[in-house]
Amino acid sequence: MIATPYYREVGDEIRTFCAADQVGSPILLKGPTGCGKSRFVEAMAARLRRPLVTVACNDETSAHDLVGRWLVKGGDTVWQDGPVTRAVRTGAVLYLDEVAEAREDVIVVLHPLADHRRQLHVDRLDLTLTAAPGFLLVASFNPGYRRGLRELKPSTRQRFVAIDFDYPGEAVEAEIVAAESGIEPAMARRLVAVAIKIRKLEELGLAETVSTRLLVAAGKLIAAGVPPRRACAAAVAAPLTDDGETARALRDLIDLGI
Repeated sequence: MIATPYYREVGDEIRTFCAADQVGSPILLKGPTGCGKSRFVEAMAARLRRPLVTVACNDETSAHDLVGRWLVKGGDTVWQDGPVTRAVRTGAVLYLDEVAEAREDVIVVLHPLADHRRQLHVDRLDLTLTAAPGFLLVASFNPGYRRGLRELKPSTRQRFVAIDFDYPGEAVEAEIVAAESGIEPAMARRLVAVAIKIRKLEELGLAETVSTRLLVAAGKLIAAGVPPRRACAAAVAAPLTDDGETARALRDLIDLGI
């Protein structure tokens, strides 16, 4: 039995996910970095009792990396399935993290999997596979990803049922941070209050703002005995910027709130 990872539902995302799975629709999770998209997929795969195959997409990953390739082992040439092919054959949940970062040839390969055909063409084997029962395609992306400035084409987006994610409300986020890190609820609330202040300061010019993931990381350091301000400087301020002035501004905000 697959253990279910901790996940705190925020809206009706579980019901929407289960309904999309029931009717065979691929799912697109939209939301900022570190808001819980990947954890949600892990929890849902465990809930559905299916294996999870995760691919972290980037502009160096080719379609052949995902579909498979011929390898020389000893004196033999053998075929090795890529992660997408494994998921299709086994009826797994296939999760493509930050799919907008993928190369165009990867997106083209995915299109037949994301419509009524539910098929994957393996050109190097001259073989077309129909997805096994239980296969589910899930992808995520950050619509406001300012560093890459990449967006999904309408021809890709319209193949998915979309679920919007964002950072939870203050009380729920504090509950998540406390549960995930093991710190006291009062400290979790202070971390979240600081994060909310930073998120509102667009003049800081941060490429990404404080995520729930960063707050959990800070909380874990605090639970391990690191003083709270030092923990936040290391787990919140430092990962967000290398600019000295901006880092000092972040540390000042942290000192005021922690």
